[in-house]
Amino acid sequence: MAIYAISDLHLSFNTDKPMNIFGWNDYEEKIKEDWNNKVKEEDLVLIPGDFSWEMKLNNTYKDFEYLAKLPGKKLLLKGNHDYWWNTLKSMRTFLKQNNIENIDFIYNNSYEFEENIITGTRGWNLTVESKEDEKIQKRETIRLENSIKDGIEKYGNKKIIVCMHYPPILKDNQNNEFINILEKYHVSCCIYGHLHGKSQSNVIEGIHNNIKYKMVSCDYTDFKLTKIE
Repeated sequence: MAIYAISDLHLSFNTDKPMNIFGWNDYEEKIKEDWNNKVKEEDLVLIPGDFSWEMKLNNTYKDFEYLAKLPGKKLLLKGNHDYWWNTLKSMRTFLKQNNIENIDFIYNNSYEFEENIITGTRGWNLTVESKEDEKIQKRETIRLENSIKDGIEKYGNKKIIVCMHYPPILKDNQNNEFINILEKYHVSCCIYGHLHGKSQSNVIEGIHNNIKYKMVSCDYTDFKLTKIE
């Protein structure tokens, strides 16, 4: 069983929010083709944020339908554009009502998959420009640590994979509280997304202080899934 990741799908099957204005032509089909070629039903796919452009959960069915028809179990994390995101109970109820059984959410919790613990949080901008930024960043560091602790308490000593939407590390910021937490708990791998266009020049990937960082925004990976484990 394998673990894959891809983020920032920005699906809009039920709303007029085309991504071709950014050059993302037929990208949903590109993702589907690569996904079907790689993923088996027993595999896991991590989607760390910006899944759908919808504003309300009840309008997301077509986007979830697209995802549900693809093979594998999927775990979604909240991104900065996921305005439809709701309570964990509400989202799980919505999927159950629509007979979708192969999707769940990383939201103040953790998961076990083979010899791996899957944890994470949305994160926030690394550059603090206001008191509100500082408040949100602090909240997200607490959520990250709590998610990791939850996984360790439930599943014991296993590899820890952290999902974040905002990058916890950048070329111009390699020392912050997110990184401190990842290193404190000896995280094996951290995946992230969020960055597009010119901002991708600031991406850091590879091994840093024994943690493997992977950037998985779909436009960065040419709309292909990245194998994590």
